[in-house]
Amino acid sequence: MPIENERKFVLDDLSGRLEATLAGRPGVERTFLNQAYLDSSGLRIRSIESGKGTRYIFSYKRMVDGQVVEIETDLAEIDFRRLWKLRVEALQKARYSWRDGPYKWDVDFFKSESGATYFALAEVEMPEDQAEPPPPADILARHVLQLAPRDDQRFTSKRLADRAHAERLLAEIKSKGKA
Repeated sequence: MPIENERKFVLDDLSGRLEATLAGRPGVERTFLNQAYLDSSGLRIRSIESGKGTRYIFSYKRMVDGQVVEIETDLAEIDFRRLWKLRVEALQKARYSWRDGPYKWDVDFFKSESGATYFALAEVEMPEDQAEPPPPADILARHVLQLAPRDDQRFTSKRLADRAHAERLLAEIKSKGKA
């Protein structure tokens, strides 16, 4: 069973400086995701555009015995387009990814229809048995506003797809100062 063990850091980058820095950094891969949540719990689809082309993915993600199980499989473009019609929530995000030893970092910039960033979030995938996250990667450290509480649903991509929710959450975090 593929177990997901990740922690999330809320970032301050409405200015776009961090995204521009990541875009020019060697070893960092940029992808653009169109993601939709379907009408059944735990189901989502994604198109992932990269320099290698576009992949279409079907995912099932669910909490089982206190751990998140995530199963992904490739999907034909025609099936992606058919399932897109069943979306309940949808989002667009630019993602920058790299490996750092045993960790995989993904930094997501949630985008409005105009392409402006309205929320930025870093996720670190950790070994299954690791409880505490590593310190944020050096390139992220000065942008970190808060370590998101583990399993806090306010920080899921599905919730952050709601721009009004994401903007309220960011304003609340900023009003409290860096944690």
